[in-house]
Amino acid sequence: MKKNNIILIGFMGVGKGTLARALVKKSNYFAIDTDDLIESMENRRIKKIFERDGEAYFRNLEKKTALWLEESVENTIISTGGGFYKQENIQNIGTVIYLKSSFEGVLTRIKKAPNAKAKIKKRPLLKNKKEALKLYNQRSVEYEKVANIIVDVENRDIDLVVNEILGRIDENN
Repeated sequence: MKKNNIILIGFMGVGKGTLARALVKKSNYFAIDTDDLIESMENRRIKKIFERDGEAYFRNLEKKTALWLEESVENTIISTGGGFYKQENIQNIGTVIYLKSSFEGVLTRIKKAPNAKAKIKKRPLLKNKKEALKLYNQRSVEYEKVANIIVDVENRDIDLVVNEILGRIDENN
């Protein structure tokens, strides 16, 4: 049975964490971030996990996190890392919402952020724009397949997006 959680998926920098925090303010939900959980579990940054142990090790940590979420978490908005959507049990964890934006829209959003340099540094993948675009194109198709709800977030006011998500969640339940 699907749990009463909202899972935000989408490309890195699309605003999953920002939206999760905004949703909490207007709802009865809690919020957690899968990358934060993994960093706490490992007591090190995602970047360091990738550097030292590689992507396969990280994906295994995501799987462990997904199983814990399915077992233990209820009434929560879950913002996820860009590749978390691949977890086999994602539909059991809750309603999956794909935050959709163009690649240029994501880049513009990151560049406009007050802490833009830190955001870009945190995402080494964006250093190679051509490779990042290739990954974006591959993932955007996959995000749509996994999503229960698709919400266009590009150039939209955060309050409008929050209201749309909460309205569509009510429709789905």
